[in-house]
Amino acid sequence: MQFEEKPLSSQTVFNGHLIKVEVQQVKNPQGHVAQREIVHHAPAVGLLVITADDKMILEKQWRAPIAKTTLEIPAGKVDSRDQTSAKHAAIRELNEETRLRADQLKRVAGFYTSVGCMDEYMTLYVATGLHPVEKKLPQDADEQLSLVTVTLAEALAMVDRGEIEDAKTVMAIYYWRGMKTNG
Repeated sequence: MQFEEKPLSSQTVFNGHLIKVEVQQVKNPQGHVAQREIVHHAPAVGLLVITADDKMILEKQWRAPIAKTTLEIPAGKVDSRDQTSAKHAAIRELNEETRLRADQLKRVAGFYTSVGCMDEYMTLYVATGLHPVEKKLPQDADEQLSLVTVTLAEALAMVDRGEIEDAKTVMAIYYWRGMKTNG
């Protein structure tokens, strides 16, 4: 069965600081014409940060698209400072957002965050062997973060109660549970 759609036209309707929005007219394999709205976003990283006392670090922050405060793992986009290196971005974001560095930084998975409308690709890392950074990198001026540490049991209960709804964070928590179950 053929799935690929053929673009007929494309127009950028918004080009902002964080995203670019493209509207495509496409022809599907059955010959029907459809419209696709695509959000282009830089690649990103997320970090499951596990402390020496076996807790994870979460960030509390306001998220305008959902108009509420969330609990999330540290994360950020891969930008020009990273020379397209997700690992470099993970090290930088860990410094900027937690003021920590990790002895071990293990890539867990790469995934698209919302394939129905966005091309953002995120790489998830586990950071362990934590130490305070020697040189603090500047934090993003538009971010207001508060760090929280929780155990795995607390994190799982927070997911169950709907207190953690962010997909990358839920994925990281379930990965952490799998690490404990499978070694």
